[in-house]
Amino acid sequence: MILRCTFEELSAVKAAATRVIGGAGSGGIAAPPDVVAHVEALRDRMDGDVSVRTLADVRAIARTTGFILDETRGRTDDFILAQHPAAEDAVTSYFEYAHILTFLDRVRRLDAEMCALIELMTGEPPNEDAAVRVSFED
Repeated sequence: MILRCTFEELSAVKAAATRVIGGAGSGGIAAPPDVVAHVEALRDRMDGDVSVRTLADVRAIARTTGFILDETRGRTDDFILAQHPAAEDAVTSYFEYAHILTFLDRVRRLDAEMCALIELMTGEPPNEDAAVRVSFED
């Protein structure tokens, strides 16, 4: 299946992912190595619409995007509190957060669609095996 992405979403996810990878998240604390690996993998896929083949893949994208969204939320909060809600940094960070949130919502809707299709095809709710085994072509 194809996960459609806007230019703004791609830009926001890539910029936030780069900060996470560089350890420049809120508080300057580096993400754990396994999270950094997932963030790098997602960032490398954000060059256009994303091909998602399995439910396990879409769930990995959702988890990783959730981590990126949390980092961005913290960054936005920091700008608002340190400067002003209408400061340029705060506004820019808010829009980045909003684009990532919109992307994550679309990822979650794709997850629900894949779950419904797996249940329709197998007659059972998706389990870990089906999440990896059942493939959706573009």
